[in-house]
Amino acid sequence: MAGQQFQYDDSGNTFFYFLTSFVGLIVIPATYYLWPRDQNAEQLRLKSLRRVHGRCLWYRLRLMKSQQSIVPTLKKAALLFGWAVFLFLAYKVSKLDREYQEYNPYEVLKLEAGASIAEIKKQYRVLSLKHHPDKGGDEAMFMKLAKAYSALTNEESRNNWEMYGNPDGPRGDSFFNLLTYFQRSVLLVYGLAFMVILPVVVGTWWYRSIRYSGDQILINTTQLFMHFMYKTPTMNMKRLVMVLTAAFEFDPRSNKEAIIRPTDNIEVPQLIRELGNINVKKKEPPFCYPYSLKARVLLLTHLARMDVSENVEEDQRFVMKKCPALLQEIINVGCQLTMMATSRGGLRAPRLSSIENCMKLSQMVVQGLQEAKSPLLQLPHFEEEHLRYCISKKYKVRTLQDLVSLKDSDRRNMLRFLGEEKYEEVLAVLGSFPYINMETKLQVLDDEDSNNITAGSIVTVTVTLTRKRMSVSSTFQGDAKTNKTKVWQNKNKGAKKAAKSKKKKLTKKKPVTQQQAKGDKAKQANGNVDVAAASKAEEDDLSDKGSESDEAEGNKDSPSERDEESDKQSDTEVDEIAGDDEEEWEALQQSIQRRERALLETKSKVTHPVYSLYFPEEKQEWWWLYIADRKEQTLVSMPNHVCTLKDTEEVRPQPLWCEILVFTRFLGLKVSFYAKVA
Repeated sequence: MAGQQFQYDDSGNTFFYFLTSFVGLIVIPATYYLWPRDQNAEQLRLKSLRRVHGRCLWYRLRLMKSQQSIVPTLKKAALLFGWAVFLFLAYKVSKLDREYQEYNPYEVLKLEAGASIAEIKKQYRVLSLKHHPDKGGDEAMFMKLAKAYSALTNEESRNNWEMYGNPDGPRGDSFFNLLTYFQRSVLLVYGLAFMVILPVVVGTWWYRSIRYSGDQILINTTQLFMHFMYKTPTMNMKRLVMVLTAAFEFDPRSNKEAIIRPTDNIEVPQLIRELGNINVKKKEPPFCYPYSLKARVLLLTHLARMDVSENVEEDQRFVMKKCPALLQEIINVGCQLTMMATSRGGLRAPRLSSIENCMKLSQMVVQGLQEAKSPLLQLPHFEEEHLRYCISKKYKVRTLQDLVSLKDSDRRNMLRFLGEEKYEEVLAVLGSFPYINMETKLQVLDDEDSNNITAGSIVTVTVTLTRKRMSVSSTFQGDAKTNKTKVWQNKNKGAKKAAKSKKKKLTKKKPVTQQQAKGDKAKQANGNVDVAAASKAEEDDLSDKGSESDEAEGNKDSPSERDEESDKQSDTEVDEIAGDDEEEWEALQQSIQRRERALLETKSKVTHPVYSLYFPEEKQEWWWLYIADRKEQTLVSMPNHVCTLKDTEEVRPQPLWCEILVFTRFLGLKVSFYAKVA
């Protein structure tokens, strides 16, 4: 049919439409995601942290990187170039002639549509004589005239023109032959990109991804940690350092970022002699491998705060950046082994001390401190020779809490070796340290009385963590020295108090005088738990009830009136119970809705920067929350890695086995809650 006629774009103008769309699909999203953000915001953030973190290694490295980096400039130049290409193509497309005319033999012969055969022959004779090549005419025009004449006079050519839009029938040229040289080149580039380069890139990515876990830890490293955690359930700090530095992340054969330098044969033995005994002669693989020995030496020199060369320092920073994630993986492996040992039996679960050593080593790596060193060395301007002023008999300051709890005059007198400016910096750093308040709540959600815990019920533990700075925690001075009771101790005291009050309800005692009541209040103010005041109030209630009963006997009401009063009392009691149930149900629904919103909400893991003088990158303030049984030296719950605690966070620890909380409370075991900085 004439409506199915085609015109081939021999000029290649249509390709510019495709190219413009393709460039636009790349440039527009790339501008949104890759355009450098406001650099002033980062500079202002670093400026606000200068007073506290100005001496930290990561802060100085970040300042140098922001000053020397040309990546934002290159990104801007590449994106601007892409926009220039896109606008040029859009302008070129707007200027293209988009009118494509169909082949019409009447127009070639300069006749009107529907002309007769005689008119066609007459017009063809005139034009052919004019454009005949033998008479100096245009040969191409003459061929067009012959083709148009044949299309209108020959029946077969006319049918071809009506069906295919061409008197010669369907075109025999292939699509590739109809393309221009530029279009062929583009097709070859696309074929190379999607049929060769893309499969190679995807295959390389897949081969790399299957070697790593979800936390970007090598699978071989996780298997190594699993082997040694099972082999050594009780792992001391020295053994833990050896296991940590045996990770395959430090092996150049498994990780291209790890480097073995020719100078290691000279510098590493020298550092080993300075460190002393680090189990160099141990022949157990992989601890005896060169990469493991080098990583161990670099970690120990970091903890000892030793001066090293530039090459060693660069490798040391690489090792330190990997250590926190690797230690978290060891903790996860320990929890998995504990779950397997509890559920299956016959397996040796890691001891609680091994898990806590991992947490302690993570803190040591971030602060660059050995295990036996004083925590006061975390502060700026503090050296070993200054500790004698702190641990003297007059002050006895051994921890940061002790330093905070001192009076201002005593603190300034103790730190007299510091100038005024350095002293203000120490106070600023000390005030930025976190102070955590932990509140626990035990409930049985499916029971009518959620606070009534019995054997066999499933207990839900909710822990609320509140983070404050030491400089704004007004109650810290009292808590640092007096409030040393555990959660389980408070619970036992409350239970004992309730038991005593119940016993005193059963026996009526003499009224308590005002002096005794004042004495009881004073004892409570001093922190002593006494129930005399509570018993006095209960006895007053009993005496009131006794007087009411005497009056009732004196009035001698009729039985019908007494029945009506009892019915009213029962109705009010039923209404109160129903109201309490509705309140508990609403509270339960609200807690469920909060948990659902928390699951859908993605919180930022940027909390508060940790003050670390020797750690090479910015470390955020994260926490481990777990429940442990000190008597059995085992974990009760999985250590929750709390990474979103800015001000307040609500966490529900997951027990490692069912009903453990119920049985520990039922048997009277001491279960403690712990929150440690990660």
